[in-house]
Amino acid sequence: MPEGEPAVVVDGLVKRFGDTEAVRGIGFTVAPGEVFGFLGPNGAGKSTTINMLCTLLRPTGGVARVAGHDVVAERDDVRRRIGLVFQDPTLDGYLTGEQNLRFHAELYGVPRAVAAGRMRQVLDMVGLWDRRKDRVSTYSGGMRRRLEIARGLLHSPRVLFLDEPTVGLDPQTRASIWEYIRRLQAAEEITIFMTTHYMDEAEYCDRIAIMDSGTIVALDAPEALKAAVGKDRVQIRTPDGTAALAALKERFGLDAVLAEGAVTFAVASGEAFVPRLFADLGVPITAVSVARPSLDDVFFTYTGSTIRDAEGAGKGTDRMRMAMAARGRR
Repeated sequence: MPEGEPAVVVDGLVKRFGDTEAVRGIGFTVAPGEVFGFLGPNGAGKSTTINMLCTLLRPTGGVARVAGHDVVAERDDVRRRIGLVFQDPTLDGYLTGEQNLRFHAELYGVPRAVAAGRMRQVLDMVGLWDRRKDRVSTYSGGMRRRLEIARGLLHSPRVLFLDEPTVGLDPQTRASIWEYIRRLQAAEEITIFMTTHYMDEAEYCDRIAIMDSGTIVALDAPEALKAAVGKDRVQIRTPDGTAALAALKERFGLDAVLAEGAVTFAVASGEAFVPRLFADLGVPITAVSVARPSLDDVFFTYTGSTIRDAEGAGKGTDRMRMAMAARGRR
């Protein structure tokens, strides 16, 4: 990759599965050494995009270059320069950690004289050198994820793709994984491109693109996105959520959402607004909370729903699209 060239360039990228347009003409660039994230619910098109960038899916339209190479015309060059950690586990549990890495090194043509030292290096990075001779079936979920990340780094890629790198892990293990990822990114001086639907995880990124229904609705640094919202999030609990929604619209001109028994809306100077809320809403309020803008508020501002609601509506859509594509290639 020539010095100064973006690690990833995407222009008008489209992917259709039959009549379904999973990715709708998106465009963005990722700088070398950046930690770039796709934030959005399952089914938003995140995994479909990553699979196109990793040459596992052929785009329907548009152009994408990774590490200086076209993902369609130069697939082999792209594959040699990327690492990929899939959303679903792909390790062989019957093999040891060391054997899993050796197999990967053979696939990527890493010379044996180089592979041994490189294996020690990446296993040390993720704290698994002492467990290298143990079967992967004896590893915890967090250890397996760390081994997959080490495997993705083994052949010294320029861009490491992480598709939902901590899905299914408990919060403490997720935080630990991210400590390793940040340390690896600094040590290896590589670009990291990740997807997530965890709001707290997106905070680790230098920039994030919020994706919804196949489009990018916002792209910036997390703090810049939150600052642009400019409103506080107010959440109330009431015996009649439907009546509260109607009253907020009628008396204050506010749009709100009812989810998990709470009514949530955005308003400037939330703390100052609360007394008016109690005085004029006309619906009993049993609890109220005010919070500064978060990435969930950013998502709500651009999409009109919370990420949890959007995920519930579209859960599994991306996997269904991938399955359709696989059937189509047979």
